[in-house]
Amino acid sequence: MAMDYKCQMAIGYNWQQHPVGWFPISRPYYLMGSLEMHSGRQIVVQKQPDEALSKHAVTLLSQQIWCWGRDILRSEGNWLLEIGFERIEPPPEERENTSSSVYSLTLPNGGEIVLRGYGIFYGDKRYGGIFLPRYEFLPLYTTISTLQSPPWTKKDLPALEHPIESQITDYSALVKDLVDWIHAYEQEIVDQLGVEYRRFTLSGWDDGTRTVIAAEEIVDEWSSICAAVREGLLLN
Repeated sequence: MAMDYKCQMAIGYNWQQHPVGWFPISRPYYLMGSLEMHSGRQIVVQKQPDEALSKHAVTLLSQQIWCWGRDILRSEGNWLLEIGFERIEPPPEERENTSSSVYSLTLPNGGEIVLRGYGIFYGDKRYGGIFLPRYEFLPLYTTISTLQSPPWTKKDLPALEHPIESQITDYSALVKDLVDWIHAYEQEIVDQLGVEYRRFTLSGWDDGTRTVIAAEEIVDEWSSICAAVREGLLLN
């Protein structure tokens, strides 16, 4: 499934922060847009990612991961288990690193969703896999679609990279499908449990310092993120 905008890869210099300062690095970056001809040369008309939208997406994602934690602790029963997730509890050798279980869901299309407090892994045998970090809306790509072992920590994830040009179509499909799934999940929460339930789960998230996206707005906010992904406003 391809994005609405054609993706092109270019090599450019970006600035990356290291513990001792900022250094220029050469890496691929992805220009979401179309191609035009100027003076006999083909150039990319770049659609720049929206910085404010990216920050908002991070806020929405971090709140979403909190909500999944509350859905697990739901007094009427663990909602993730009710909708088909598998709970994998940490073995004794991992309990020094984490006390939380891994939740994994196999989708009808053969895809796999794996939820952790630090982010989300999504894999599809047709395309490979991506990992979306909790505090940075910048998915990274792997050709591996199924995790060989539970990701108790980030070290358990496969090698993740920025996609190369030949991987962009698969990468874009994975990002779009993951965001679509999150949107559908929240719509199902409203349909099955009601917006009052989601409002209740957010009561603990609102500690006076965090940005809170209202329960009534979450579905629409994820719909907006879906549209932004299709239009190339988030990925760079």
